[in-house]
Amino acid sequence: MAGEAQGAWSEGVVDHFLRLQRIRARDGAAIRWFHAANSKARAGEAARSDVHMIEADVLLRGGKGGDGDPIMAHPPETDSDNTLQEWLKEIVNTNKGIKLDFKSLEAVRPSLELLEHVKQHLRRPVWINADILPGPNGNNTVVDAKEFLDTVTSFFPNVTLSLGWTTGWHPEKSNKGYDWMMVKEMAQICNTLSQPVTFPVRAALVRQSISELCWLIQQSDRYSLTVWTGKEDVYSVADLLYIRENFDKSRVYYDILEPQNSEFKKAIGVA
Repeated sequence: MAGEAQGAWSEGVVDHFLRLQRIRARDGAAIRWFHAANSKARAGEAARSDVHMIEADVLLRGGKGGDGDPIMAHPPETDSDNTLQEWLKEIVNTNKGIKLDFKSLEAVRPSLELLEHVKQHLRRPVWINADILPGPNGNNTVVDAKEFLDTVTSFFPNVTLSLGWTTGWHPEKSNKGYDWMMVKEMAQICNTLSQPVTFPVRAALVRQSISELCWLIQQSDRYSLTVWTGKEDVYSVADLLYIRENFDKSRVYYDILEPQNSEFKKAIGVA
C-alpha cells in the first residue's frame, strides 16, 4: 500500500486528476489551489473546498533555530494553532494533493517523519518545497540545497520536489527576471535527480524570463513550472496569457490570487 501511495507522489498532478476525471483536459490551469492553509480555520476551509491541491507552510515552533514541533506557519510568525501532525490528520481524510513549503532545514526531518506515518493514506500527489537558490532581488537566506535534497530523498525517493529561488519585487522600479546564471545553476542541481521537479516562479518576473525558463524546463520532461504571486505584486492577466502561450499547457500550474485567478480562468475558458 505504501508503494502505491509513493507511486502517486511522483505522478504528475495533471495526470493524477485527469485519471480520476476531476479535470477534463491535460491542462495545469485546470488545477485549483488553496494557498497558505496554515491555521486550523484555513486548513478546515481547504479540506471542505473543491480545490485539487492544498499548499501550506511548515516551520519549527519558535521559528528559525526553534526546537519545537513542526507547526503550520509562514515567517515572520513563529507560532500557530495548528501542528503538522494535526494538519495531516485532517488533510489525509480528503482527496486533495498537498504541497508542503519548508522555510528552514531544521523543520524538514521531523516533518518527513510525521509524513511517513500517514504515507499509506496519501495516494495522491505530494510536493515538498524549498527555496534553494537566490533569485531576482532575492536574499541569501536559502535552504541548503544538498542537505535538503539528501534528507528528502532519503525518506521519499519518489516525492515530487518543488525547488525555487528567493525573490523580491519592488513596485517603484523595473524588476529583472530569472537570469541565465540562476536557471543554469538550478539545472545543474537537478540533473542528478530522478524524480519530478516543479520550479515555483513569481508571476511578475516570468514575462522577462521566458527564454531562460523555456530552456530550463526543456532540460527534462520531468520538469514543470508553478506560477505564484506575492500579495502586493503588480501583474496582469495579459502576463499570464503570455506565459500560457509560451509553454506546454500541461506543464504549468497557477497558484495565484484573486482577482487575477478568476479573470485568467475566464479568459482561457477553464472553470
